[in-house]
Amino acid sequence: MKQDQVSTNTREAHLWEALVPVFALIVVLAVNIRWFDGPAHLPLVLGAAVAGLFGIRLGYSWKTLEAGIVKSISIALPAILILMVIGILIGTWITSGVVPVMIYYGLQLLSPQVFLVATCLICAVVSLATGSSWTTAGTVGVALIGVGQGLGVALPMVAGAVVSGAYFGDKMSPLSDTTNLSPAVVGAQLFEHIGHMMYTTIPSLVVALLLYGLLGGLITVDNSAVEHLPALIDALQQNFNLHPFLMLLPVLVIAMVVMRVPALPALLVGAGLGAGLAIVGQGQGPGHVLTVAMDGYISETGTEAIDSLLTRGGMRSMMDTIALIVCAMSFGGIMERTGMLHVLAARILSLARSTGSLVVAVVFTCFGMNVVAPDQYLSIIVPGRMYREAFARAHLHPKNLSRILEDAGTLSSPLVAWNTCGAYMFGALGVSPMAYLPFAFLNLLNPLISILYGYTGWTMEKLDRPNDA
Repeated sequence: MKQDQVSTNTREAHLWEALVPVFALIVVLAVNIRWFDGPAHLPLVLGAAVAGLFGIRLGYSWKTLEAGIVKSISIALPAILILMVIGILIGTWITSGVVPVMIYYGLQLLSPQVFLVATCLICAVVSLATGSSWTTAGTVGVALIGVGQGLGVALPMVAGAVVSGAYFGDKMSPLSDTTNLSPAVVGAQLFEHIGHMMYTTIPSLVVALLLYGLLGGLITVDNSAVEHLPALIDALQQNFNLHPFLMLLPVLVIAMVVMRVPALPALLVGAGLGAGLAIVGQGQGPGHVLTVAMDGYISETGTEAIDSLLTRGGMRSMMDTIALIVCAMSFGGIMERTGMLHVLAARILSLARSTGSLVVAVVFTCFGMNVVAPDQYLSIIVPGRMYREAFARAHLHPKNLSRILEDAGTLSSPLVAWNTCGAYMFGALGVSPMAYLPFAFLNLLNPLISILYGYTGWTMEKLDRPNDA
């Protein structure tokens, strides 16, 4: 890398040069969504092309730009592998009866009025226990989407409640990778970091639950959907062997993650056991189960609502989402390798003059990283490195910075459609981040509360000594 930079006479980008690829991406995305209602793949490719042209203008060779793309995509490979396994898991869990039995009991136990509150709380508990928003969304989240559709609740609302609950646990659990990463980046301790996050996260959850309760009381539920619940339940009973024993499989997967089994093997074991249950418990042939694992389950019950609920899954169903991640990481890789991201972030830092403006700078940098270098980990690592010294100069304890990184970086990641987290949630829940964003109340409120604390000084703990960083 160093040798290539010297031989090509690279230079640092001017601010306008760093902004052009970002604006180009935003404009093309806006036009594509507004007038063509198209996916984000090609706009991201065009944005990457513009970034590449400016990288060449700055003196970087194609080999260097390509290395940046490859490195960026490699960061997303664990997410891509998990997405592929989640596709398999959804397919095998439907054909084995695991998802149908969860929907079956959910339809009988939950009412539309309390459903959103219950969804958020269930996902918060599961995610707190596992430390994984992805595992939560890919297991109980999938079932709750089905229950919500059966109850006639708008799916963007259901997905928003799933995401809010899942990211509460992802943020607060000591088992979460981001919860461990944030304090490590800035030099804080894990449990003081978690304790400090309670000041922003608990109020956010309480307000989110109140809003879900209010929304549940105000939304107009399709009465025909409620009236047809007995028919839906009957269709599930007629087409699947619905034994309570099947509920043990998601419990087992959650238990494995709690015991610190990595997510990928835990989900793979869950998918394999689902395939076994489909053969033994539902009488499906091995060939059919393999087809479902690849192409997804096709429901043919004759009941339109059930067929709509259960026709999904399979590894192939995740390919579009994986392509979106690759396109997004290509754009981010070029922006990072050419230093244009650093130029943008440094400009933001130069505008911070007070504690409040410093917090705003971190929040917007984290969100910007999730948009431009679309990976949750980069939205924590890069701003954490950038602002660590600035917080020390302001005599602010590092745990303030680690909290803000999670308030903004972790929680905004599933709100960006082409971010690895947003793409994953779309793949698992089948609802676009653009659709569920207005209803992901915890994710929207938490950064705002963090900014409020920055300007008021509430909970912004000072260092005991100027050099105590």
